[in-house]
Amino acid sequence: MDRFEQRLVSPWWRGVLAVAAGALPVFAFPAPSLWWFAYAALVPWILLIRSAPTAKRAAYDGWLGGLGFMLAVHHWLLPSLHVFTLVIAALLGALWAPWGWLVRRFLGGLPSPGQVMASLVVLPSGWLMVELVRSWQGLGGPWGLLGSSQWQVEPALRLASVGGVWLLSFLVVAVNVAVAVLVAVRRARIPAVAGLVATAAATSAAWAWSPRPDVDGRVRIAVVQPGVIDGADSIDERFAREEALTRTLAGQDPDLIVWGESSVGFDLTGRPDLANRIAALSRLTGADVLVNVDARRSDRPGIYKSSVLVGPQGPTGDRYDKMRLVPFGEYIPARGVLGWATSVGKAAGEDRRQGTEQVVMNVGHGLRIGPMVCFESAFPDMSRHLAQDGAEVLLAQSSTSSFQRSWAPEQHASLAALRAAETGRSMVHATLTGVSAVYGPGGERVGSWLGTDASTTMVYDVPLAGGVTPYVRFGDWPVHAALLILAALGAVEGIRAVRPRRTVPPPRVPPARTVRESPARPGR
Repeated sequence: MDRFEQRLVSPWWRGVLAVAAGALPVFAFPAPSLWWFAYAALVPWILLIRSAPTAKRAAYDGWLGGLGFMLAVHHWLLPSLHVFTLVIAALLGALWAPWGWLVRRFLGGLPSPGQVMASLVVLPSGWLMVELVRSWQGLGGPWGLLGSSQWQVEPALRLASVGGVWLLSFLVVAVNVAVAVLVAVRRARIPAVAGLVATAAATSAAWAWSPRPDVDGRVRIAVVQPGVIDGADSIDERFAREEALTRTLAGQDPDLIVWGESSVGFDLTGRPDLANRIAALSRLTGADVLVNVDARRSDRPGIYKSSVLVGPQGPTGDRYDKMRLVPFGEYIPARGVLGWATSVGKAAGEDRRQGTEQVVMNVGHGLRIGPMVCFESAFPDMSRHLAQDGAEVLLAQSSTSSFQRSWAPEQHASLAALRAAETGRSMVHATLTGVSAVYGPGGERVGSWLGTDASTTMVYDVPLAGGVTPYVRFGDWPVHAALLILAALGAVEGIRAVRPRRTVPPPRVPPARTVRESPARPGR
């Protein structure tokens, strides 16, 4: 037994390897953005799990690998949540324990060709269930879905219009399973190659069949990014800089001006002077201004984050209150139990209030927009519902100023490409401190990004597209298909568990014969 095999036998070393293997996919996401690495990043983790001596150890390897994955894709939270980041990663990592059991069940030992073929659909389905569960807002939302690593790959974006980011995750995991089999299971290489060929064929068919966005016009949307402003007077100073930057848009004929998340720190009803100053900017530029108010409302109790549209005469009445709040950042789940998180990090001192419904706003020039706030752009269902409700352009107002020197701003900006491709609607991602970005209805980049070091404005010619993508029409069908696959697996496993095992009778031995060809008679 060589030294590496000895370490695989050691539970401690095996755990360390599982955490490291689970963390590898992070390099497929921004800022490294090694999108191609996603198709092999799970292979070391899969190979480790399949070598587990028991099903229980495979579940442990799945859990520890999940811990490594969640910690890697959320590492930028460490300065804010400190040790609580590790606690969250450990709890959510447990979601991968059943997936680890499935890996060993289908790929452990010397799997048959049938087991390999089944693994190509069962293991991606199991992975999708993990992503579905952890996508619940109370568990942190769908940040770091494996399919979102493909945000800059044109064929993948076309597939997103068919089955959303879920279809991309399914296919990426399927390719990883096939590669792992090619590496480790010589006798099953033919099924693995067949799976890769089938994946390529399905991808090509979707590429040829899926409708392309039909661009039928353009609008000019301006993004105002004030940059980092700290200090005791940061709220007033930020507003003054946003005001000054917006004045520079006079004469550039924008159809809409967008400020970032928390761009206004006071309720406009209680501060009519601020509302009047924004209305004056609207008259000066000839465009409505979409601001984001992060303040205690004067007409109801509590603090809200709200997208508010302001026209030449003041607030138009269009308002969207953020529905999906960031756990610990904007509220603390079960504050009575977990309130101690405020003492070890920058958790919310007071819970924000949730909105109740999404809103499509009519802005000047007949444009219909669908606003979202911050990490709501990570939720595929929210942008899909806005497209169904008639939004022509999707907007996300965001602020990642707490994570400026991390990978978070670029990761957040990349999500807008997927939401655009899924819905066939252009999307504007406007931030306070970068990265701000705009994507066309196919997920392609429009213009240049505004980086984290920029304090400026940019006017984008944003394409408008009609039609309905398959994803908008049929919704999360890859998730439903994965549920059916796992339900079928459960039924088969259940039948096997309750079916009585057939006893194989011993082979009949012909009686011995004497030299006279008569049967021997034992005992005589």
